Amino acid sequence: MNWDNPKTKDLFLAILCLNSMAETKRFFRDLLTEEEIIEFGKRWQAAQMLARKMPYSEIVEKTGLSSTTVARVSKWLNRGMGGYKLMLQKLNSHHASFSIGKGLR
Repeated sequence: MNWDNPKTKDLFLAILCLNSMAETKRFFRDLLTEEEIIEFGKRWQAAQMLARKMPYSEIVEKTGLSSTTVARVSKWLNRGMGGYKLMLQKLNSHHASFSIGKGLR
């Protein structure tokens, strides 16, 4: 199955058009179930914890994810397309800029 197709490209373009947290929440809540949003949030949290070198057992305990899912997130974090690392860098840069008084970029 090819995930990189015209339908998903159209979805990604729609996501790129979102301008605020409120818009993003509204769109994702209509697009996904509450459970799917929560699951994606847990996976993102796991990626952040893995980047901080937290042990799998602690990540499983804190997120409620299975060890298999944590291992999958770790695989994509370390050998994926670089999306997790890109967003971790962007968020770290954003938080650093905001915390030193430069405001939002």
